[in-house]
Amino acid sequence: MTESTIKAMIEITNPSGLHARPAVKMTKLAKTFAAKVQLAFDMSGPWIDAKSVVKVMALKAPKGAVLHFVANGTDAPEAIAALSDLVRRDFDENHEGEAAGAAVGQHGGQGHGG
Repeated sequence: MTESTIKAMIEITNPSGLHARPAVKMTKLAKTFAAKVQLAFDMSGPWIDAKSVVKVMALKAPKGAVLHFVANGTDAPEAIAALSDLVRRDFDENHEGEAAGAAVGQHGGQGHGG
């Protein structure tokens, strides 16, 4: 196998941006690859380790921000493809379901007075 350097850029469409839950999902996914994965707001950097949840959360990337990825390693293409797909899927957050879940949670406590 040969080592590759792969680059990609993708816009965040998640309404809440890259907040805590998506940051955890992104870093967990990045850690499943041997490749060194970095991300930045601009191709000129500064670059951060995509496997560090603290650094990813510190980006505070809002909706509409463009994330630039660079991965180096034998599985770099797979890492970039998976991370780009996660961002495209809004980090697998179900925004409609969250609103419905919040409404159910507010009323779910009723009737348990026992």
